[in-house]
Amino acid sequence: MATRSDIFDYALRLGDDALVLSHRLSEWSAHAPEFEEDVALSNLALDLLGQARSLLTYAGQVEGKGRGEDELAYWRDDRQFRNLLLVEQPNGDFAMTIVRHLLFATYQLAIYQALEDSADATFAGVAAKGAKEARYHRDHAALWTVRLGDGTEESHRRMDRALLALWPLTAEMFQVDAITLRLADDGIIPAAESVRPGWDAFVEATLREATLEVPQGVAARVGGRAGLHSEYLGHLLAEMQHLHRSHPDASW
Repeated sequence: MATRSDIFDYALRLGDDALVLSHRLSEWSAHAPEFEEDVALSNLALDLLGQARSLLTYAGQVEGKGRGEDELAYWRDDRQFRNLLLVEQPNGDFAMTIVRHLLFATYQLAIYQALEDSADATFAGVAAKGAKEARYHRDHAALWTVRLGDGTEESHRRMDRALLALWPLTAEMFQVDAITLRLADDGIIPAAESVRPGWDAFVEATLREATLEVPQGVAARVGGRAGLHSEYLGHLLAEMQHLHRSHPDASW
């Protein structure tokens, strides 16, 4: 049977995914390759930030120790974050950002769609709104994937390079552990095996249309769900948390 600690941990997983990727996308503000995309990426970041706020607030409520969204976002160290390794990877070039978002948003949409039927009312409520946003995120990334993959020789090369770099991180999305098994048994979250086929089908179809190939024989990299992150997360948190930690009692 799932415990409150399990629900807390899972809320952190989803909330941290959204928070960290929101920060990554916000780094494109005023730096995107075209003005329209500058606005689009900023809006994607805001969608994810809204999801993160709801999920971290719920995590704090379940934990019952008086921590709210700000405490969980700004006063945890990297080992206490539960986000996927995928979302903390640097933006790199635009191809890297698009591939990262295609892989993650397809996963997030599948999770949210399944969570709409969750036995946990809060997860179901967050998922109902988040699924609409995640669908747009996925489709936006898919359009760019096809445009760049089936574009020039240079854009195709960069997309292929991004796929090779990020594909090893996708296995972590479908990793099963004791927490997810208990939550799935109680009908709170979907079983990993029910989510994977839809993700595979959409990603593979998109890559095929983009004249890109699914990388084969790559070794999986995991650890984010257990708090074992790449060096990139530490640098991201130093930037994201600096102002709040420098002025902890400040108010508007």
